[in-house]
Amino acid sequence: MEQINVVTSVERRRRYSVEQKIRVVEESKQPGMTVSYVARKYGISPSMLFQWRRRMAEGGKQAVAADEDVVASSEVKELKRRIRELERVLGKKTMENEILKDAVELAHQKKLISRLPSLPEDDTP
Repeated sequence: MEQINVVTSVERRRRYSVEQKIRVVEESKQPGMTVSYVARKYGISPSMLFQWRRRMAEGGKQAVAADEDVVASSEVKELKRRIRELERVLGKKTMENEILKDAVELAHQKKLISRLPSLPEDDTP
């Protein structure tokens, strides 16, 4: 006997763990199973299940081709955010460094000028 869930209120977006997604995708790949049936069984849309299957297939292919681990997109987004922040700070520090170089050069020039012999004062009344 199949269970039927009646939704009577607005539900928030559900979150699925990686293990749950893998289990559902693997079940949808079993002989005789259809994506629609498995999606109904777990209360998800077929398009979501197709998306999980595609992502697992692409991620696996990319990992095998590059001989690397598959990295979660959330981790990639966080790393990209961190890179942007570091680039911003680096740009700011580079600008400060240029300003300080100019200031040191100007101060050096002023010291040289102050070391020059004084010009004779003009004796005109």
